[in-house]
Amino acid sequence: MELQNKTAFITGGASGLGLATAKKFVAAGANVMLYDLNGEMLQQVAAEIGQQAAWYAGDVADELAVGEAIAVAREKFGTIHINVNCAGIGGAARTVGKNGPMPLEKFEHIVRVNLIGTFNVLRLCAEVMQVNEPTTEDGERGVIINVASIAAFDGQTGQAGYAASKGGIVAMTLPIARDLSKRGIRVMTVAPGVFETPLLASAPDEIRDPLIAITQFPKRLGHPDEFADQAAHIVTCAYLNGETIRLDAGIRMPAL
Repeated sequence: MELQNKTAFITGGASGLGLATAKKFVAAGANVMLYDLNGEMLQQVAAEIGQQAAWYAGDVADELAVGEAIAVAREKFGTIHINVNCAGIGGAARTVGKNGPMPLEKFEHIVRVNLIGTFNVLRLCAEVMQVNEPTTEDGERGVIINVASIAAFDGQTGQAGYAASKGGIVAMTLPIARDLSKRGIRVMTVAPGVFETPLLASAPDEIRDPLIAITQFPKRLGHPDEFADQAAHIVTCAYLNGETIRLDAGIRMPAL
């Protein structure tokens, strides 16, 4: 699928990986529907992009809010061809710590946003994609790109909730690809390593430097533009389906 004249619904679109992806897609001629909790930042970003962008503020796990955002996208752009799910949260806590067991509500919240939120958005976008006119000779109607993490494979101490939520995204990639294959929709997942997102950009050197030290090559944090390049490649390479790609410069996280 070519990006020109397509519409992408991007969660976490106000900053970081989502914003970089939105800018990459717009530069290639696509329209973007930006979805995020931060309405003020969304409005600013959409104003900078111009007529190729629309926005809606809401929770990815809120069925009604996502449905309303999709309605806005369809009203402005006609349909949705691409869904990129960058929205997510962290949250570290040991299973049992000094103050007792990890609060169940903390675990539930991480899983609700990262895993349930991702599934909620993609299923509603897929409902729209399935009625698109085929865009290729293969009959492709849509592309879904989910964002996991290397924590899905190398979860560190205190990352039970985060690793579970991202591992769930990896695990559901193939079955969802199979579910949607007859509807002409591909499903892929990217598992980023350590990227120069707003969270790490503000982190002190004692946090950043050890992470850089355990990358193989290149010896640095990933640039959001590199994630955007990967997302664009997935959209345009029709034979990518049902798989997870590690985008991590060869990093393997230690236990601590």
